[in-house]
Amino acid sequence: MPTWTALTTVNGQDDAEALGAAMENLVPEPTGVGVFEIEDDSGIWEVGGYFVEEPDAAGLALLAAMHGANDFSVSELPEVDWVAHVKRELAPVEAGRFFVYGSHDAAALPDDKIGLLIDAAMAFGTGHHGTTLGCLRALDHLAQDGFVGENVADIGCGTAVLAMAAAKIWPNPVIASDIDEVAVDVARANVAANALEDRVACVEAAGFGADEIAAKSPFDLVFANILKGPLIGLAPEMGQNIGKNGYAILSGILNPQADDVIESYKQNGFDLLKRDEIGDWTTLILQRK
Repeated sequence: MPTWTALTTVNGQDDAEALGAAMENLVPEPTGVGVFEIEDDSGIWEVGGYFVEEPDAAGLALLAAMHGANDFSVSELPEVDWVAHVKRELAPVEAGRFFVYGSHDAAALPDDKIGLLIDAAMAFGTGHHGTTLGCLRALDHLAQDGFVGENVADIGCGTAVLAMAAAKIWPNPVIASDIDEVAVDVARANVAANALEDRVACVEAAGFGADEIAAKSPFDLVFANILKGPLIGLAPEMGQNIGKNGYAILSGILNPQADDVIESYKQNGFDLLKRDEIGDWTTLILQRK
């Protein structure tokens, strides 16, 4: 079955969200609508929809004009077996001692690596993105320096790959949280696929806002692979929930944004230990004074 996309950009969150809501009423209606901020501090938002019937060009043009958006770009997507495509294109990833792979590549796991089974269809966090790769490398760096995490949290966990990596190298249980219910379900499925149900607990929470997290605070290591804005917003809570000399591994940060994140965390009691750039993305290791 053919699929169409219709994409545009608009200035400001309010206009973007209003346009996204208006798209839901189009005929033929979209099967899904997304509204996303472009991660460059420009204030520009992307609004898009997926259609199983060719969208109404006149209706899209009218909506764009009404909401001050650019003209929609409409494209027909080729019919692709995306699961097969992912299996072909996403090769396993090595990050220090870790080896992230899909079930179709299980035979490729080296004897001297710690395997993390993540099927790419499951969610963000397969290890191929510079942010996840950077966090795994940062974890490996701390472990090589002799740090042993006794109380670890993964905030905004996605697939829970970082929580699982910590659980595989250190003896104590790890807690993983995400604000998105679907992501939490995905995290639990991945934890089960890696036989870590008794080692990684997954909860739905915004930031540190869950009783299960509060009960375990303060932590000696917290992962947060999210975005610049939420990371800066979390800085005070990080200072309150990471113990003295504890670490934060942060990513989801575009390279030009890193200085702002570092400064925010310095104001909340952290020192920068390491800064690693992979492509467009920066990963930070910070330590609480």
